[in-house]
Amino acid sequence: MHSNVKLPNEFLELVKSTMPSHLSMADFIAACQRPLRRSIRVNTLKTDVITFKTVSAKKGWKLSPIPWCEEGFWIERGDESVPLGNTAEHLAGLFYIQEASSMLPVSALLKDNDKLNLVLDMAAAPGSKTTQIAAAMNNQGAMVANEYAASRVKVLSANIQRCGVHNTALSNFDARVFGGWLPEHFDTILLDAPCSGEGTVRKDADAMSNWDLESVSEIAETQKALIESAFYALKPGGTITYSTCTLNQQENQQVCLHLKQKFGDAVEFLPLGDLFENAEKALTEHGFLHIYPQIFDSEGFFVAKIKKLSSVQAPEVKKRLGKFPFEAANDKTCLQIQQELQSTLGLDIPTSCQIWLRDQEVWLFPAAMTHMIGELRFSRIGLKLAEVLKPSKKKNAPLYRWQHEAIMALGKASNAKSVELSIEDAREWFMGRDVRPNIESGIGEVMVTHSSAVIGLGKWVGNRIKNGLPRELVRDKNLF
Repeated sequence: MHSNVKLPNEFLELVKSTMPSHLSMADFIAACQRPLRRSIRVNTLKTDVITFKTVSAKKGWKLSPIPWCEEGFWIERGDESVPLGNTAEHLAGLFYIQEASSMLPVSALLKDNDKLNLVLDMAAAPGSKTTQIAAAMNNQGAMVANEYAASRVKVLSANIQRCGVHNTALSNFDARVFGGWLPEHFDTILLDAPCSGEGTVRKDADAMSNWDLESVSEIAETQKALIESAFYALKPGGTITYSTCTLNQQENQQVCLHLKQKFGDAVEFLPLGDLFENAEKALTEHGFLHIYPQIFDSEGFFVAKIKKLSSVQAPEVKKRLGKFPFEAANDKTCLQIQQELQSTLGLDIPTSCQIWLRDQEVWLFPAAMTHMIGELRFSRIGLKLAEVLKPSKKKNAPLYRWQHEAIMALGKASNAKSVELSIEDAREWFMGRDVRPNIESGIGEVMVTHSSAVIGLGKWVGNRIKNGLPRELVRDKNLF
């Protein structure tokens, strides 16, 4: 229990003044003092829900469906000795540990939406919603995942790689630049806005230690600027999904109403009352979802969906972009890379990707994004496929050193050029050690799998497989 959760009196008075009459403050406070139910989302880029349920049942995990996300489940585990993040299934990217309410914005974004060719996630770290969108896109099209805090871009990148996402580019900007830099460019935009975090007290008892009304007002002004930028960057006919994990109307309803006031008839609020069963319990007069924690036993959250009905004039800005360090591979090089990847690992390059080169590196870029090169400076695009090796006189010497992130995105456990590891060997693998599977040894590079999921790339050296796990992914204790 979080009976010591900090709920400032001024905050409680604010909630009381705006809470719908059918809800009670006693239930609200009681809900805030209860720990959150643990929840996960199955990553359909790596597995499917039915298969994951079978795996979970064998492990004794109890899954209860989350009504607003087909891939989302509340999870109960009998044995909590190993952290959920250290389970083999999590390390392999089969699921994402994600709070249930956090799945709502993407569910709203996807509702009645067939325009997912080019998507913008304006505040993406740590990547729960980015990877949820990428899975819904099935790695097709392209997405820009932007994060303002440079320190969080690395975490975002790691989660994208673990989940096998290859249709996404990362950027590191104050998202207020997008409206002027890329006006009417994106089909769909998610703005999960930075906020005061009032809804997160169930997982962090000190979340509101520094809360005050003045800071709420300052944050709301930033949110208004962000949603204006999103509206400028959105194509006519496209939609913005705006969300926060906070509860005051100043950061929620009033931000959306500000957009309507500024752009008038170009703005339409799309009602979310039929998003899932009982959604009407959290519905506001404008069709938004204002989710108090006691309604669905979740975090507090707010979600709105907004359609752009007509074009608006974006502000004119000047951009300064440095030289782009990549060049597209020619047809001969593309064919050579494809043939080498197929012959060594039995893998194909997705038709939705293009091969680009930088120095001695081979990268896969989402084809739907290459027209943006020269329009925006990216921190990272797509995934690194390989490093080009120096020519060797050795017969049958490899031409490329394939990269872990590429294998995690492109590899399949059913591939003939893979080796399934026992739980003991898989544990050794994630601890950065070579393994000696009890099978006939092979030659050259090989994908390693566990529980029918790709977990990395190794190389046969005699009867052992040399570990190729990147150092930053090595875990030294308390594994599955």
